[in-house]
Order: sequence, then structure tokens, then C-alpha cells
Amino acid sequence: MNAYLKPEARLKKLLKPKKLNAFFEKAARLLPQGSTLCAYIGSIPIFCKSQLPPISEKTILTYIKNPANEDLHIGLSLNNFDEISEKELEQIKAVLDFTAYAIANHIESESSRRMLGKETLAKYRELSLLHRSIVELNNSLRLKDVISALIQECRSSALPANMGAVYLPEENGFTIFDSFGAVRADTFEDLVECSLFKDIIASLRGEILNDVKLDCRCGSKLCNNIKSLLIMPIPSPNICEGVLILTSENINSFNASHLKHVATLASVAGISISNAYNFESIRVLMDALLKALTEAIDARDPFTAGHSERVAYLAVSFSRLLSQDDNHFTDISFTDEQLREILYAGILHDIGKIGIKEEVLTKKTRLPKSMLDIIGMRMKLFGIHNQKEWEHDYKRLKQINLSLSPHQEDLDFIHSISDIKFKINGSSIHLLHPDERECLLVRKGNLTAEERIEIERHPIESQRILEHIPFHDDLSDLLTIIGQHHERLDGSGYPAALKGDEILIQSQIIAIADIYDAITQERHYKPATPQARALKILAEEASEGKLNKNMVDLFISNILEIERGADSINLDRPTSPRFCKIPRSNLN
Repeated sequence: MNAYLKPEARLKKLLKPKKLNAFFEKAARLLPQGSTLCAYIGSIPIFCKSQLPPISEKTILTYIKNPANEDLHIGLSLNNFDEISEKELEQIKAVLDFTAYAIANHIESESSRRMLGKETLAKYRELSLLHRSIVELNNSLRLKDVISALIQECRSSALPANMGAVYLPEENGFTIFDSFGAVRADTFEDLVECSLFKDIIASLRGEILNDVKLDCRCGSKLCNNIKSLLIMPIPSPNICEGVLILTSENINSFNASHLKHVATLASVAGISISNAYNFESIRVLMDALLKALTEAIDARDPFTAGHSERVAYLAVSFSRLLSQDDNHFTDISFTDEQLREILYAGILHDIGKIGIKEEVLTKKTRLPKSMLDIIGMRMKLFGIHNQKEWEHDYKRLKQINLSLSPHQEDLDFIHSISDIKFKINGSSIHLLHPDERECLLVRKGNLTAEERIEIERHPIESQRILEHIPFHDDLSDLLTIIGQHHERLDGSGYPAALKGDEILIQSQIIAIADIYDAITQERHYKPATPQARALKILAEEASEGKLNKNMVDLFISNILEIERGADSINLDRPTSPRFCKIPRSNLN
């Protein structure tokens, strides 16, 4: 017990005066009348029912055993001490001994109760810390968020640290990941290289240095303003995920309770960091699979190679811009998880084209060359048989076959020659067969109605292919976004002819990026369109009510910034800068 406290305060730490008074009242019934019972610490009277008599030769004293080893006694002062017989004196001493024994038992019981209370409180605080840290440190599966939560917990708790840092292992040693206080890049550089740091990692046990200058392992290598140090490995089990360093400008700042507190935090953080790495590995695997799928699409149609990735990057860059817009899109703010979902949707939006017939998917002209050659042979045969010029008509037919939007006169020409029939050796031959005629009479593009239906199947085919993949909850809208990327606000889109708010905002973003990239890139059937013309086409689509006008206006006015943002995205780069660089070897 603290000797600097006043004697009365020291008594109260052992037992309450009210309880001592109850013992005295019961003892007084067995003691001579006119006697005064008092409690003493050393020679100082500290409690009495009446006056506080000093110890004298006539005071009968009995020591009270106590856990604090205080010099505590109870003493009896008698007015007629000289008249007390030997037998009465023995009886008085017996009463005092019994009273001291009862008080000692009560003090021991109270001490045990208080000790149990302290232990219970310590356990409660530990469990409370454990619960709070589990919630905070497991609130995210991103490594950056986990470390940030650990740093914040160290800053906001009762730990006497003015600086702190978390180090994570990389290929060439440990590197600082996050910190608080006046930590510079080189503040703990020498500490990371010293034997203390290596001992901590090898043993997976934390350590306190309350006067760092006295420790030969690192004392001379630390800054002068670091007096005390608490260093704790971040384990996950038997593996060192990282190291937490806390420092103070004062000597003797840290104690055993601080070490236990930090050990609890580190144990929870270790599991959270391990979970973050595992989650990151799943994401990296997912990214690799997505790239493999897009390469599978590219392999079928090399002319559109890179389209899916470009659409994904443009969509993410545009989504970030929408999140920052304070004019028309104040209610839109995409999280990192939503941006990743848009990225995946962009990459996978055309995956359904794997299920489209190759002759339709890669169709360059209205009719393939082989069919056009056969028609040419028929026209030659017709010309020879009827002694008519045929080469000019065949040349015109080939030009129409290449056209995306033939003139009406060309369509009339097709109608005129499709009615021609001639006979050779009794067989009737059509100059154009019905299926050939249908292909050549397409007013826009080079796909027939049946072939367009085949192409427009790809959003549903994409959903069918991907629905068997158990995507994480963060990607709950992924299939919907992919399925809607060809829908239009006026209901003219496909496959479900959705209108207005029925179409997700993410799908509308993918649609704009998809149209822009498709127009500006070369295709089988057309050359690349200049950017200015592509943006004009987007504006026309918006004015017709097919696309969100405010969204298209924002896209057009910020196209250079959007393209720069898209160029800065790299699917090959892991989202965590430390991922796949950390040799988390078993240290047993």
C-alpha cells in the first residue's frame, strides 16, 4: 500500500470505517466499561468511536494480519489499567485477538473480492476490446482498410504512444504501410534492420523497452526522441503478417497491460490481414479468369480485340466523373466495390458472343465471297445464253454487297434482277435465290432480320454463361448490368425493350462507353469513325431519347479526361500494392 497516503486513506484501502465500527461495537460488549477501542497504523491512532488516544504503556495492542502488510493494530485503552487482574487481562486479550482475527478475515475476503473484481473488469475490458477490434478490423476485406483500422485503434485507445507504424513484409524485407504521429520514411529504418526486430518476428512474441538506450540490440539506432518502445508481431497463426511499432517520448511509458492490449489487437489484425490477402488472391484469380474470357472473345473475332477492356476502362473512368459531378448527378456516388462491378460488367458485357455463330459474328459483307462468286457465274451464264452484257451488273452487285446503307436505286436494281429466270437444258435458273435477295436488300448494315436476332441474343447468352458463377455479394447487380447494356431509355433496345428507370444507371454507363468504342474502332464492315463524328452520333442518340442526355453531355464535354482516366487503369496491376510480393513463410 502506498506509504505516502495519509493513514486514514490507507485504512480505507483495507476496510471501510463503517465495517470497522461494527466490529468495535460487538467487541465493546465483551470489554470492560470505560475502555476505549481504537485502530492504529504504526503508532498513529486512525479510528476510534470517541477520542483518538495515543499509544501508551497502558495500551493493549493486537496486530491485524493484512495483504498489504500494513502495521495495523487494534488497541484498548483502560482508565483503570492498574486495577485489572491478570485473569481479566487475559480475557481482554482474548477478545482483542478474536476481534483482530475477524477483522483480518474480513480484510482478506474483501481483498479477494476486490481482486476478483479487478480481474473481472480486466477480462471485460479485454473482451470489450476484442469485440470492438473484431468489428472494426473485420469491417472490410481490403488490406488498406484493415491496417488503417488498426492504426486508428492504437491512436484512439489509452495507449501512451505518440508515434506508431505498421510494417508489412515484401520480397526484400519489411516496408512501412501506414503510420501515425511524426513518422518519416526513415524513422524506423534502422530498427527494422536490428536484431530486436528479427527476434520479435522469429518468436512471434511482443516486447517492451522502457528505456531503449539500455538495450544493445537497437538502442543506439533509434531517434533521440524515442525513449520507450513497444514492438508487436502481427500473427496469423504461426505466420508473421506484419509488425506493429509503438513509441513514446518518455521513459517507462509502457507496462504489461499495454502489451496485453496490443497483443489482443495484433491477434485480431493478423486474422483480418490474412483474410484480406485471401480475398485479394480471389480477386486476382477473378481478374485473370476475366482476361481469359475476353481473350476467348478476341480469338473468335480479332477485329474487335480489346473492345471489352476498353469499354470497361471507359465506363469506370466515366463512373468516377459522375460521382464527382455536383450538377445533374449529385445523388450518384459509386463505391470502390461498385466501380469494380462496373469494370467486370464492361469486361464481360459481350461474353455471350461466344455462343453466336461465327459467320454472323464476323460477317463483313451482305453475302460471303463464295456466294457472290456463284452469283457471278450465274450472271455470266445468263449473259452468254442471252448474248447480253453482264459484267457491269456484276460489278454494281459487288459494290452493293459492300455497302452499309445502299441507295434506293440500288435496292430497286436488286429487285429487278431477282425476278430474272432463264432456262438451260430444260432447267429453270433464278439469277438470285430468295435468301441471297434477302441479304442484299437489307437497308442498313449487313445483317438480315434472322441474323440480327442472333446477334441480339448475346446479352441473354452472357447472363446464361455467367449465372453459374457464384459471384460475391459486392457483384449482385453484375448480371443485370450486362443483360441491360443494349437497352435504350425509349424502349427501342433489346433484349427486353426496357424503358427509363427500368434500366440501371450502371447499364446506361456501359451503353455509352460501348457505343463510343464501337464507333471509333475499325470493324469488318466499316473503317474507324473520327472522334468528333462519334460524339455527334452519341448526341443524336441522346436527342432521340435513347440515351440519358445529361449523361451524354457530361461524357462529350469531358471525353479527354475520361480517356486519360481509362488509360491509367490496368487490370494486370493487383489492387493491393503488396499483394503477391509478400513471402509469408512459416516461422516455426
